[in-house]
Amino acid sequence: MLLHGAEVLAASVRDGGALPGFVAYNLETVQAVVAAAELTGRPVLLQAGASAFRHAGRDALAELAVAAARRSSAPIGVHLDHSRDLGEIAACVAAGYTSVMVDGSHLDFADNVALTRAAVRTAHASGVWVEGELGAIAGDEDVSTDATAGLLTDPGQAAEFVAETGVDALAVAVGNVHGFSAHPVRLDLDRLAAIRDRVDVPLVLHGASGVPAAQLRGAVDRGVAKVNVNAELRRAYLRATADALPAASAGSDVVAVLAAARAAVTDAATRLIELLAPRTTPAG
Repeated sequence: MLLHGAEVLAASVRDGGALPGFVAYNLETVQAVVAAAELTGRPVLLQAGASAFRHAGRDALAELAVAAARRSSAPIGVHLDHSRDLGEIAACVAAGYTSVMVDGSHLDFADNVALTRAAVRTAHASGVWVEGELGAIAGDEDVSTDATAGLLTDPGQAAEFVAETGVDALAVAVGNVHGFSAHPVRLDLDRLAAIRDRVDVPLVLHGASGVPAAQLRGAVDRGVAKVNVNAELRRAYLRATADALPAASAGSDVVAVLAAARAAVTDAATRLIELLAPRTTPAG
């Protein structure tokens, strides 16, 4: 079933858990995320985003993701990740996406505010919630590049950004990076707590792959309501593909390779859903 509304983020904060946002590139990764949601019975976001469109095509991947979420027995939102294009945002809203992330982090503050505010107007008109970003989250969204942390989010500026844009959630830079990195990743949990104390919307952590479980739980305890995961799923997919390929090659068995990759992504996503679930099941 499609998961509408930003209330799920507020519920995550209240219950002491976080909503996982899993990036999907193709049929197998879409199916894997849906399977993990159904196995755990937990809500998730299926992130069929801007960078993945370069591979699969926007219309094809958007239609696949929305249809899969709608047919599922689990509550699944479909989220546009890291979009810098208002036209793309409007198209995904029209296609049935339940949330969008507008990425103006490459712009100066005023231009980021202007872009984000325009995206909010477009999305809110259709009942779609919006995630903005403030701060520089280093690294490539699709390829691990040994990134080191970029410009961290200023708590005071975060409060101003939220007030001026009307976003429903804010992605922050607190030492996190996109992709796996050989450099130790340590989240600035004190900064994260300071941001939480200054803004009145749930926070989002990008680049969760490779972050120690204790730090992820620490981030959740400090107001992070959504956690993005990509590299960990990519690694599971590729390792399973490599392991299955020798036996499958003898019979040119494409299905065996795709099935192994899908199962590996399901397992990885399931572990992360369980890690980010509320510590205790809420009453009622």
